[in-house]
Amino acid sequence: MGSTFKFKDYFAAFGMDSLAGLAFSMAIVLAALEFCVGMLILSNVHKKSASWLALIFMLFFTPLTLILAITNPVTDCGCFGDALILTNWETFGKNIIILAFTLVVFFTRNSEKDKSSKLTHNLMLAFSLVIALGTSYYSYRHLPFIDFRPYHIGANIQDGMLIPDGAAADEYKSIFKYEKDGVIKEFDESNYPWQDSTWVYVDVEQILIKEGYKAPIHDFSIYNEAYGDITDQMLTDASYTFLFVSRHLSGIDEKGLKQINELASWSNNQAYNFICLTASSDDDIRAFKEEHGFNFEFYATDEIQLKTMIRSNPGLMLLQNGTILNKWHWRDIPKTTEIKANLVAYSITQHQTLTNRLVILSITTTLLLLIGCFLMLKFRFGAVKNR
Repeated sequence: MGSTFKFKDYFAAFGMDSLAGLAFSMAIVLAALEFCVGMLILSNVHKKSASWLALIFMLFFTPLTLILAITNPVTDCGCFGDALILTNWETFGKNIIILAFTLVVFFTRNSEKDKSSKLTHNLMLAFSLVIALGTSYYSYRHLPFIDFRPYHIGANIQDGMLIPDGAAADEYKSIFKYEKDGVIKEFDESNYPWQDSTWVYVDVEQILIKEGYKAPIHDFSIYNEAYGDITDQMLTDASYTFLFVSRHLSGIDEKGLKQINELASWSNNQAYNFICLTASSDDDIRAFKEEHGFNFEFYATDEIQLKTMIRSNPGLMLLQNGTILNKWHWRDIPKTTEIKANLVAYSITQHQTLTNRLVILSITTTLLLLIGCFLMLKFRFGAVKNR
């Protein structure tokens, strides 16, 4: 979903909004292709196809990232999501290095005859596809295995909004516009004619020349017309707070709404907070509440923050004193019969179960990969020995 949002940003920046509908499919295909090409090169199978694909990738993306670095339509390329944020120039430099190694792989693709069996080739390709597509499928239908965003489980939203003492501030350059004899001329802070009465001041423009420290969480607020800004109230509440998150109510998946309504009623009986955060208009909120009979309050929050908080639409977050205790995709919203009043204990149990499953999956995947590598090495040494 992060790549989908980034593709849409690029399409909008280059006036290609008509392609926005392809963003989700492109995100899945691109991730799967990149992973598979890398795995094939590392395992030294399908060498010709993999090297050609790698070269095509780099010959396309290297000039593209140079254009992006020069024009800067989107500040972050999104190559590594929130795990590693690079500027456009850093991305271009990274691609130059990768392109150099790609050329080595490409021009040495025929230096050694590949004697691995066709079965070995196809098994590695299938293994790579299963990992890439399986991860995408699971992360889309639930939530990603690892959350690198500032709203991950265990994060405190208030702490994420703090700016450390001594942190670098944004640096701006002032451009002054003065008029003389019908001609408007621009000056900077060192030479603007503030003492020359023949020049008439027109305007001043602030240009950002260097970005300072930006808090991981910014532009986060909870507001509506009836109750005003309740951000601090929600983030300092020692009780439990459920945040029903939907960036746009018009695009919400309604399959989980019945469970949401039941959980909201249960929370109300337990004297817990249950509110909705959305970037939808007041008219959309009013129509949505009437259609589904929701009796909890809806508040406005910045759309980008909602996208960052949780990828699913809708999603659910559990807070206590501003700390994120748990997050759920709408498919995984807990049933009221499963949870108890001690939501901290419930969340810890859930995390432990998920962690155990992830460890088992990681060990299994690693063992399968090691067995595959061992069989390929055995085959290669056997082929060399028989020469």
